[in-house]
Amino acid sequence: MTAPRNNKKYVIVTPVRDEEKYIAKTIESVVRQTIRPAEWIVVDDGSRDRTREIAEEYAKQYSWITVLHKQDRGRRLPGTGVVQAFYSGYECLKSRDWEFIVKLDGDVGLDTDYFEKCFERFEQDPKLGIGGGMMYRIKDGALEIEDHPVFHVRGPIKLYRSACWSAIEGLMEAPGWDTVDELKANMLGWRTCSFPDIKVIHYRPTGAAEGAWKDGVKCGRANYVSAYHPLFMAVKCTKRLFQPPFCIGAIAHAYGFITGYSKRLPRIKDRALMHYVRSQQIRRLLLMESIWK
Repeated sequence: MTAPRNNKKYVIVTPVRDEEKYIAKTIESVVRQTIRPAEWIVVDDGSRDRTREIAEEYAKQYSWITVLHKQDRGRRLPGTGVVQAFYSGYECLKSRDWEFIVKLDGDVGLDTDYFEKCFERFEQDPKLGIGGGMMYRIKDGALEIEDHPVFHVRGPIKLYRSACWSAIEGLMEAPGWDTVDELKANMLGWRTCSFPDIKVIHYRPTGAAEGAWKDGVKCGRANYVSAYHPLFMAVKCTKRLFQPPFCIGAIAHAYGFITGYSKRLPRIKDRALMHYVRSQQIRRLLLMESIWK
């Protein structure tokens, strides 16, 4: 076979917890890639099912796959837990000269040329710092997009260019980490983008593991951590009143955001970043050009 033109060196870190239903599908989709990773660390974050055993079977077949085990903490830690697990894998990487690092979840399916196509986009745009495909869920036998702003790349499928990764100084250990990283990258002059024509199947729809209420509260809390403007949040929650799950999602978002203040939870401390986020949101509300276009 002819080697792909954009044969970039990349590494993957995959935090997983209780993903026995999907992890084999994810691993198979990476194994079949036209451009394979130089190294892949799968971090079993205290799974109570067969996730660990399934991943280890593949690690026996492929020398570039390593499975790391973490003790079960007894519960999920939305946002914080996944980043902690990611860094456990990140610190074990042997490859140091990678061009891209990928945070990949264990419940997604990728086309065989997924990474090849993504690298083509990075090749075309030197200022593209964070990218990834667009996630779709299977509903009634058809693919349905999990809609979000184009500048946002979903947490389960994020590719970071090495220079951008260094510039943003890694990930924040808190809900909203997968928004804070992009906001900081944009503030520093990088572009972040999801590629609508590159599809990723999300076998576990967003929020399915926790339910509509808990997922909404988590998202609202993430918006608080990311220093969203209260007026922007008011408009966002009003809009969500008319989107499934009707009312519940909006109320949960508002509750998560407001209780962030009442509980005095930690949030981004970078004043310049906070100003950038809120100014971009005000521009959006005024129908001006912004990253929330």
